[in-house]
Amino acid sequence: MFIDLLIDSIKEKDNPTVVGLDPKMDFIPQFIKQKAFKEHGVNLKGASQAIIEFNKGLIDALYDIVPAVKPQLAYYEMYGIEGLVAFNETVKYAKEKGMIVIADGKRNDIGSTAESYSAGFLGKTIISEDVTQPIFDVDALTVNPYLGVDGIKPFMDDCKKYNKGIFVLVKTSNKSSGQLQDILTDKGKSIYEIVAELVEDWGKSLRGKYGYSSVGAVVGATYPNQAKILRKAMKHAYILVPGYGAQGGTARDVAHSFNGDGLGAIVNASRSIMCAYQSETWKEQYSEDKYAEASRAEAIRMRDDINSVIKTQN
Repeated sequence: MFIDLLIDSIKEKDNPTVVGLDPKMDFIPQFIKQKAFKEHGVNLKGASQAIIEFNKGLIDALYDIVPAVKPQLAYYEMYGIEGLVAFNETVKYAKEKGMIVIADGKRNDIGSTAESYSAGFLGKTIISEDVTQPIFDVDALTVNPYLGVDGIKPFMDDCKKYNKGIFVLVKTSNKSSGQLQDILTDKGKSIYEIVAELVEDWGKSLRGKYGYSSVGAVVGATYPNQAKILRKAMKHAYILVPGYGAQGGTARDVAHSFNGDGLGAIVNASRSIMCAYQSETWKEQYSEDKYAEASRAEAIRMRDDINSVIKTQN
């Protein structure tokens, strides 16, 4: 079951974090871009190859200390077909290195369209009557609950069939999330609380050996008070926590998403790790060609920062 594999890896590496692989050309060291553009041209192919090399360098530096990566699909789709090639190569390479891959796509639809999304990322695509094939074959996918259970069930079905996971958007880290998510319903609860209750219910049939479900939730680090409420409402949901680092979330903020057992959440950082070599903290110690070493140093700092708070409060 996906959630058991995730928790096993978190426990093995003593690290409840995931690194977001959200590449932009500004993030990639100049020597990587120059090489890719020289070989393939200053075009989408060159950009794709630069992304692949950049991501592989990061994965090589992180796979033994970080349990998972979370590539955000938008950063690949904006480079068209070549960008999807980079996404696919990144997924395959991370899995070869033993990392869990969470695709951040926030997919949602109903009926056969939702089934198609799920087949592309979690399940298998039907080629003919007797031939099916996995496509991106990630371990988990972020999904949007706005269409209700009709938009979630196809993904859940593939989670059961292929030992995959989903993380449902509950309370996102962006400033305007409250325009919809904080609206009070006639039940006296906010929309994000209602969604949390649905997530807890949807995940009942996908609970693993640790008591957590492969139907998880996304709760932003930038809303620690809401995280306290949601942690109680979703006792069995693993929480994916974006917003640490560059978005302003701290270790004390993310600690509210964990349970007393020290489990229950995995915290994401993207720019602060990917661009560590550009940061004030590490740029004097690591030159551009040592970008991966800087990312490793920042990933270790993040791990220790979060663990120190979790273990103190527990």
